[in-house]
Amino acid sequence: MIAVTRSWPTFVLIWAGQFVSALGSGLTAFALDVWVFQRTGSITQFALATLFFVLPRVLIAPLAGVVVDRWNRRTVMLLSDSTAAVCTLMILLFLWIDQLAVWHVYLCNVVISISSAFQRPAWSAAIGSLIPADELSRANGLRQLSRSVVSLLAPALAGFLIGQIGLRGIAFIDLITFCVAVLTLLSVRLPTVKADHTPKPTGWTAEGLEGWRYLRQNRGWSGLMLMYCFTSFFGVTTEVLLGPYILTTASSVELGWVVSATGAGMLAGGAVLSLWRTTHRLVSRILIFELMVSIITLLVGLAVSIPTLIGLMFIYFVFIALSDGNSEIFWQRSALPQFQGRIFSMRDMIASAALPLGLLIVAPLAEFVLEPAMRGQGVWVDVLGPIIGVGAGRGIALVFMLAGFFNMIVVSVFALRLPVKAMDTTSGLY
Repeated sequence: MIAVTRSWPTFVLIWAGQFVSALGSGLTAFALDVWVFQRTGSITQFALATLFFVLPRVLIAPLAGVVVDRWNRRTVMLLSDSTAAVCTLMILLFLWIDQLAVWHVYLCNVVISISSAFQRPAWSAAIGSLIPADELSRANGLRQLSRSVVSLLAPALAGFLIGQIGLRGIAFIDLITFCVAVLTLLSVRLPTVKADHTPKPTGWTAEGLEGWRYLRQNRGWSGLMLMYCFTSFFGVTTEVLLGPYILTTASSVELGWVVSATGAGMLAGGAVLSLWRTTHRLVSRILIFELMVSIITLLVGLAVSIPTLIGLMFIYFVFIALSDGNSEIFWQRSALPQFQGRIFSMRDMIASAALPLGLLIVAPLAEFVLEPAMRGQGVWVDVLGPIIGVGAGRGIALVFMLAGFFNMIVVSVFALRLPVKAMDTTSGLY
């Protein structure tokens, strides 16, 4: 066992194991999506696979936060990775006997979604106990880098491997990567979180609500979390509509270039973050980066060429990576360790909830309201046509512009309402 209080070697070992595991999971997720679509030919059933992966994480997040704060974070990560590995093993076994069904994939997505609801906040909270406060930028930058590499490599590598070794071979690789993650976790010991001896309510629900009360005791903290709720919703426009926006006028090859630019942007943002040293002005940085995200979202709606979109999406995800990274650092530095599990679970719940809301609101709005309004004799052609153009995709472009505009308003209002100066100067270690 490696027993340390604040140790870069321990962090790097765990980070490497989680990176390998995430890459394996990315391969399987992409290959299973392809399998579901090829098996059913149904866009709805394809979308349900995503919904079953997202929704359980939203529902279980409050409970997950309490568990992360109650238990040793290494234990939580071990159980989460092991549960996901069992799901992959079940997929492999069903493939081996040629009995895999679509509902098996849905069920595994539900279980993996629940396990990730525990794993992600446990890992975020553990970083704060491993890494000195003034080096959290480097640690979170490395974490962003690993996410970016996975988003860049997994789809292309999975697409190649499907033709070479099939879904069965990919699932076997994923199982090996889970073993790597578990072995790295077994070889280390994370610092024990100092117990909170103040009187507190008992029971899972009461402890979950205590996390909310902890946030509410500081107006700046609760305001920042509320802002994250709004920006996550407007930001989901990119995730939901980017593909349809490009495919209305361009090819899947060009979509691939744009998607690669998003991963490259995350990679560059993570690299910048890893080179910074954590000092102060974290909230000011978050607000500036979110404001830039808003402006670029608006510009995406005005873009008409693929090279322009590639450049905009690269810059967009640079700022997304920087905003998310600085947010992680802020909570790792500002919140007491015994509350960090619940706080990071709240952030994950908000971000995850934005996707199904986007699917239910943003997609129908674009398809059935704004797209018809910007084509032919649409009701807004004469007013907005000279500005953003007319035809296929222009209704989706209008959604981007509206999302960027309203996100800009939200960030500006919170910049004026939040005690930014006080939060910048007091975001020290606890």
